Amino acid sequence: MPQPRRQSLRDLIAQRGISARRFIADVHTSLPLATLDAVGRLRGGAAPMQGRSVLIRTRRQLPAALAAIALDGVARRILLCPPDVTDGQLQPIMQYGEVDAVVTESDICTDEAEACAGRMQGIEHLGMPETALDTEWVLFTSGTSGIPKLVVHSLTSLTTPLGDGLGDDRDVWATFYDIRRYGGLQILLRALIGRGSMILSHGDEPVASFLSRLGTAGVTHVSGTPSHWRRALMSGAVGRIRPVYVRLSGEMVDQGILDRLHQTYPNAMIAHAFASSEAGVAFAVSDRLAGFPASILCAPPPAAQIRIEQGTLRIRSGCTATRYLGMPDRAIADGSGFVDTGDIVELSGGRYHFVGRREGVLNIGGLKVHPEEVEAVINQHSNVLMSCVYGCPNPITGVLVTADVVLHRLLGEKSHDFAITKSEIISACRDALVPYKVPVRVNVVSDISVLPSGKVARRHA
Repeated sequence: MPQPRRQSLRDLIAQRGISARRFIADVHTSLPLATLDAVGRLRGGAAPMQGRSVLIRTRRQLPAALAAIALDGVARRILLCPPDVTDGQLQPIMQYGEVDAVVTESDICTDEAEACAGRMQGIEHLGMPETALDTEWVLFTSGTSGIPKLVVHSLTSLTTPLGDGLGDDRDVWATFYDIRRYGGLQILLRALIGRGSMILSHGDEPVASFLSRLGTAGVTHVSGTPSHWRRALMSGAVGRIRPVYVRLSGEMVDQGILDRLHQTYPNAMIAHAFASSEAGVAFAVSDRLAGFPASILCAPPPAAQIRIEQGTLRIRSGCTATRYLGMPDRAIADGSGFVDTGDIVELSGGRYHFVGRREGVLNIGGLKVHPEEVEAVINQHSNVLMSCVYGCPNPITGVLVTADVVLHRLLGEKSHDFAITKSEIISACRDALVPYKVPVRVNVVSDISVLPSGKVARRHA
């Protein structure tokens, strides 16, 4: 019996209907999604890419999104290359990915009139093959050094989490993430398959300008890491949007950021999701409380299966990536299909709370400190907008717990007021943490750096 043809991303978009109001936009261009159904976006068409392993490397996100839509079901493999990948990293990546074609900005039509003119001059339509290929989607991890790990997904594993009822052609989605990362790609697929529109961020765009653009476009659903949202709150421009849905993921979500977002957007649903490039989306919580209820561990299929082993969160689901490219000896999941996320959790009052990352632990004279646990306490202070905890070298203990904080009141503040706030922060830490986890130094800073992945950039002084 013949197998049903594998549906491409274009098929899934078309099935949900492409109304006149739907669009995809970045800082330069806004395209009606209806044009994607009529015009192939690759100059020369997609046919030359059939069965090939294609690296998509563009400066802007919109051309990358258009290329991925055009190539799914045509190419054997798509590698979505984030903009921060260096030329030095590219050679081994292309080797691991067996790349035999590269698509750049100049290969993609990003203007509606240009694409239509090209069609009239004989540029072929996309034209899906009789049996669409099960294209591999390769995403890059957000490693801070060395060669990023290349994580292989299928369209099925990427779209499995999207059947949660979110979706309307009046929805306008946006994300602070880059869509060439797992978190950003999830939001793009939510918009495209969920009948909504999509607004893309731009790497050099100030947060306030991005929020203004979202407000003008009538954004309804916005996603980002807690660090993204803290920077948005610091920008003074959060009032320019009125979302009905706010989503956080990518970092530990503490009660402080949930409370501030609820105060800012009292009529919005505030949800935080747990996901990783390897494990996929595990769950989302929308009760405006940090952590997740222990009952999630008992959720029946098709929900992801969750278990805690040696204090770490482990996940098995249909969202899990299949393998790493170029790392044949390294498995993503264990023999029973569970992915060890490396996230440490603790049970308290029927709820699991995230403590930190296993590899991010600070060693204080042989005692372990998770920076995220300390930050969660600091961020509860009413005058703290953002914090970053790290280890400062010390010849006796190895490192000392140190915290950088950004305060609500910074410019024009008197030094003695800073001292009062720092004293209150240390006092709060002493009340909530064991002594060796309490920061020995609190520095007031004007900004805290965020990595391209949206996670706070921890430093070592």
